[in-house]
Amino acid sequence: MDKREFIKLASLAGVAALSNPSGLLAASPARSSLALDPSPKAPFTLPALPYEFGALEPSIDKLTMEIHHDKHHGAYVKNLNDAVNGTTFASLPLDQILDKVTEKDKAIRNNGGGHYNHSLFWTLMSGQKSAPSDKLKTAVNSAFGSWETFQTKFNDAAKTQFGSGWAWLIVTPEKKLSVISTPNQDNPLMHQIVKERGTPVLGLDVWEHAYYLKYQNRRPEYIAAFWNVVNWNEVEKQYDLAIK
Repeated sequence: MDKREFIKLASLAGVAALSNPSGLLAASPARSSLALDPSPKAPFTLPALPYEFGALEPSIDKLTMEIHHDKHHGAYVKNLNDAVNGTTFASLPLDQILDKVTEKDKAIRNNGGGHYNHSLFWTLMSGQKSAPSDKLKTAVNSAFGSWETFQTKFNDAAKTQFGSGWAWLIVTPEKKLSVISTPNQDNPLMHQIVKERGTPVLGLDVWEHAYYLKYQNRRPEYIAAFWNVVNWNEVEKQYDLAIK
């Protein structure tokens, strides 16, 4: 979806909200705790957010979260199911699909990445304040020299990703922390595609649909606001799983 289509969709959603004061998408599934399972098989389903749409305000606005989760992520799930139907990928769990997908598998690559990336992304944010543990700080300081250097590298990866994509903190196959970025819905689990492979433990969506309603073209402001809602407990959980 390009910027023009996104703005049109947002405008329609705003009208719907005014005509439906009880909620823009009242039929959405109930919010519940979500722990990312990297190994579901088709048919894939849209996971519920682990918090309310407005929980991340003012850093990320409610309407953006509604559209981002229900429309964009929902579309990736539907399109992924359509893409794997009748293929050898249909019997594989999602992590194996990502491992085996190639540049020839365009629809599966884009939508499988979109489903995985967003399923992880929702869990990495929270409306409840948290702080990195001493254990995670020690690992980050060891890898980057300081926490501030890590944040600068991550911010730069997010700012300089040309067009749509993601910034990642990953655990490499050598069990070391590294910061990378990937275009579109690629991720470091796509071993047949990406050069810098690893397991993501923190990711930031820098597609315009993730921030345009509130921040327009001011991506750096969105990146700065992201640090206010990072769920460090989940980041450490993903880190612990990655280094086993």
